[in-house]
Amino acid sequence: MNYIELKIDRPTDPEEEDILIAELAAIGFESFLEEDDVLLAYIPEEYFFREKLGEVELLKTPVENSGLRISLIEDQNWNAVWESNYHPVKIAGRCFIRAPFHDPDPDVDFDIVLKPKMAFGTAHHETTALMIGMLLDADVEGKSVLDMGCGTAVLAILAAKKGASHVTAIDNDEWAYKNAIENADINAVSDIKILLGDATLSGKDNYDLIMANINKNILLADMKAYSDALHDKAHIYFSGFYEEDLEDVKKEANKKGLIFVSHDAKNKWVVAIFKKQ
Repeated sequence: MNYIELKIDRPTDPEEEDILIAELAAIGFESFLEEDDVLLAYIPEEYFFREKLGEVELLKTPVENSGLRISLIEDQNWNAVWESNYHPVKIAGRCFIRAPFHDPDPDVDFDIVLKPKMAFGTAHHETTALMIGMLLDADVEGKSVLDMGCGTAVLAILAAKKGASHVTAIDNDEWAYKNAIENADINAVSDIKILLGDATLSGKDNYDLIMANINKNILLADMKAYSDALHDKAHIYFSGFYEEDLEDVKKEANKKGLIFVSHDAKNKWVVAIFKKQ
């Protein structure tokens, strides 16, 4: 799959940058990298429509004055792109996420190796880090777990390493799907069931825990599918949206029999826990 790379001069105000990322995510951009003075945003070529950039408030100045550059990134370039930008991440002092070319950390409980390709879920983004933090504190021993919108499958891999009895990972992007299979194999948890598709596949089984780190619009649209796939009194973690969107997520979740339990936030990004009635 080819991707469009959007290169934008980073706003000097961090809050403006957060808003810019949220607005780009709302029109389909799915991965972001922050370099010294620029923000890089990526979207599958087939989903990119230049006129949609007009919906992004911070890009409404003329393109020639906005520091905006658009380029096509072909499939075969992604390994080099991600290897050059990928750094290991340690979460809560317990989980170390690294690439094969990094040395392991002997002082953590969980060492996870990811091949750095174009798949969301490398733990650099706040939402993935928040989800990992929640999962580290969860009791999944002997339980069934679904990683919905799995990206690299880092959450599914961690759940398997923590002793979950049955783990499923689903993503609708073929590149992420293939990368998830590769990462599961690297981490010796190849018994994870990895599927290519959307939330309609979640109804094939019922789960004790679902983790859905996607975006607000997809979460709202697929809420019934998630609820139907949960055992009674089981939990679901939602992430991929801002604190200001939490009330909308609560409202739709409640309609589908999911009761809000708690949430955590980092740089205005949220992970929220719900329980099925």
